[in-house]
Amino acid sequence: MMQVQAGAGALDYFPCRYGLSRSVFRGPERDLSGSYVVALGGSPTFGKYVAAPYPTLLEAATGHPVANLGGLNAGADFYLSDPAALHVASRARVAVIQITGADVTSNPFYTVHVRRNDRFLYATPALRTLYPEVDFTDFHFTRHLLLVLQRTDANRFAMLCAGLKANWLAKMRALLAHLPPRRVLLWMADTRPPALATDLDPAFGPLLIDRPLLSELGPAVTALVEAVPSPAARAEGLARMQFPQTEAAQARHLPGSAIHGEVAALLGPVVAALL
Repeated sequence: MMQVQAGAGALDYFPCRYGLSRSVFRGPERDLSGSYVVALGGSPTFGKYVAAPYPTLLEAATGHPVANLGGLNAGADFYLSDPAALHVASRARVAVIQITGADVTSNPFYTVHVRRNDRFLYATPALRTLYPEVDFTDFHFTRHLLLVLQRTDANRFAMLCAGLKANWLAKMRALLAHLPPRRVLLWMADTRPPALATDLDPAFGPLLIDRPLLSELGPAVTALVEAVPSPAARAEGLARMQFPQTEAAQARHLPGSAIHGEVAALLGPVVAALL
C-alpha cells in the first residue's frame, strides 16, 4: 500500500482506490463511468508537495476526468504487479505515461520493492558474480547501489547499465501493451533526453534513459512530449510547494507548481486532439 505521511505543512492528497487495485492513489476519486484519461508515473505525476499537479491541470484543460495513478517512486513494476490498476488504465481513452528510470525496476541483477520501486531488496546471483567484492547488505536504495557499483569498477558498471536498459525496454513494452492504443509518453526533466545516458545524476533526467531507448518505444506510442522547465519555472523553486519543514530536502528534487503548469500546457493540446 502506498502511504503518504502527514504532518505540519503537509498537503491532503485525498487518497483513494480505483476498482480492486491494492494501491492507494491521489484523489479526490474521479468518476470513471464515462470517457476518461489516466496518468501513470512516479512522484512527479503523483504531484508530491504540489496542490494542483499536472493531471489535475490537464483535466481542467481538456474537460475530461483524469485519474491520477501516479505512485511515489514508482516505475513500471508498480503497475505490472497490480492487474486491477492496469485494468483501470486499459479502459481509459488516453494514457499519459511519465518516463521513469531504468534503476527502479526489478531486473536480472537485483530486485526492487513491489510498491516503492526505488527500494533495493536483494542482489541476484548474476550481480554477486559480477561484483564479488561488494557487500550488498548495506544497500536500501537503488541509486545508492548504482553509485557504489559505478565507483567500484567502471567497465563492469557499463555491462550492468546495458542490462538495465534492455530490462527497462522490455518492462515498458509490457506496460504499454496493457494500455489503450492512444499512449502519450511524458519526459519530465531539466534537460532533453540525452543522445547516450551513462550518468547517474538525476538532473539529467530519468536514470539511464536516452534517445535510442525512446526511439525503440516509438512504434508503441502515439506521441512523446518533452517537458523541460523554463528558467522562470525553475526559479520559482519551493515557493508554492507545501511540505513539512523536515522534508524540504526531498521537495527540492521534485517539480514545483510552475513546472506542473508548463507540463499541463504542453500535454493539453496533444491529449485534447486524441480525445
